[in-house]
Amino acid sequence: MINRIIEFCARQKFLVLLLVAVAALLGWRAMKNTKLDAIPDLSDTQVVVYSRWDRSPDIIEDQVTYPITSALLGMPKVKDVRGFSDFGYSYVYVIFEDGTDLYWARSRTLEYLNSVIPRLPQGVSVELAKDNTAVGWSSSTRWWTPRTATASTRCGACRTGICATRCKRCPGFQKWRPWAASCASTR
Repeated sequence: MINRIIEFCARQKFLVLLLVAVAALLGWRAMKNTKLDAIPDLSDTQVVVYSRWDRSPDIIEDQVTYPITSALLGMPKVKDVRGFSDFGYSYVYVIFEDGTDLYWARSRTLEYLNSVIPRLPQGVSVELAKDNTAVGWSSSTRWWTPRTATASTRCGACRTGICATRCKRCPGFQKWRPWAASCASTR
């Protein structure tokens, strides 16, 4: 079967070249006419609340995550609220009903969050995370590249050859900018 197809293509060179050219033109036309939003954002509208506090997960769960989660449950159009606590930080994911505008959801979350912040313990840092969608994920994510620090450039947090923090005076981590040729801006 394959031998007959090869023989036909060898005998009908003009027809094969014509079919390849038509396929290439149709591909070019499809590429030019395809809309940019051809990949729809099918993810849920969600807002992430990020909290930092230097305590153990059980204390953060009881004194930070639970009060935030219970306060955000009463918001309109909320489908689900999920809290996650770990050493030193907490995430609360607020998932809204389909069709909810992201910026409306962020502003309602901020309103409800402002009512619970005064009831949190002293020293808790609470903020809304950046806008995150399934399609626009990389535009809102910070990229950091580790760099070996020499003994003279290490800050107090550097115990190994690679800095473990992102402090301003430590060159161990640099912000990666895809439009820049090198990692020039140190944070």
